[in-house]
Amino acid sequence: MNNKFAERTAPIALLILVIALWEIICRVFQVSEFIFPSPSQILQATIDYAPVIAQHAWRTFWVTMAGFGISIVVGVVLGFVIGSSRIAYTAVYPLMTAFNALPKAAFVPVLVVWFGIGIGPAMLTAFLISFFPIMVNIATGLATLEPELEDVLRVLGAKRLDVLLKVGLPRSLPYFYASLKVAITLAFVGSTVSEMAASNEGIGYLLVSAGSAMKMPLAFAGLMVIGVMAMAMYELFALVEKRTTAWAHRGGHGS
Repeated sequence: MNNKFAERTAPIALLILVIALWEIICRVFQVSEFIFPSPSQILQATIDYAPVIAQHAWRTFWVTMAGFGISIVVGVVLGFVIGSSRIAYTAVYPLMTAFNALPKAAFVPVLVVWFGIGIGPAMLTAFLISFFPIMVNIATGLATLEPELEDVLRVLGAKRLDVLLKVGLPRSLPYFYASLKVAITLAFVGSTVSEMAASNEGIGYLLVSAGSAMKMPLAFAGLMVIGVMAMAMYELFALVEKRTTAWAHRGGHGS
């Protein structure tokens, strides 16, 4: 019981400690807010500009989730295709790895030419940067299906597709949820970076505007909002994972 309580409170305690040290350092050394604002100054900016921040945050949130939704569909489909065939795995995986190595920010000017300034580039950048972890984890879950288990199911009359759908995909759920928790944070990075270069709305646009106006507390407030949204979605997926794949985590981490 004590270990579980410690696990739950440790992140909060660490966050409080970091914020306290941050505030103390800024006050003791009298760091200017134009260089590195203190938590209290960031909080004050969040309160003062709450309506503006909320408007930009909502834009970034739904654009990110739209791109992330596309990445789930594409990632699962590609992961299923790659993981279900050794030939497809050998042929496609290296190409996808090479594509993932390309800096997604470099795609933003191209996307602006194709779709103009607005939600298009941000949504597609969120998709491009987040679908790869999903695809890789689904493919890995299917490709590592035990040959002995597959042989037994084949003897019992199961076809290859039946094995993949009824055994492979359920077995891949822990991999899938792990990829979602990684991909959602990348999606917010992608949409924010795109908004900084190709949008007139969103947290990315707010960061550029605040920086150019030397309103550093407001810029840090925007960064804080992005972190909170990403962390909230991460915890949501962690909760869903715990409720739907408890069989994969039996035994826990000790008591």
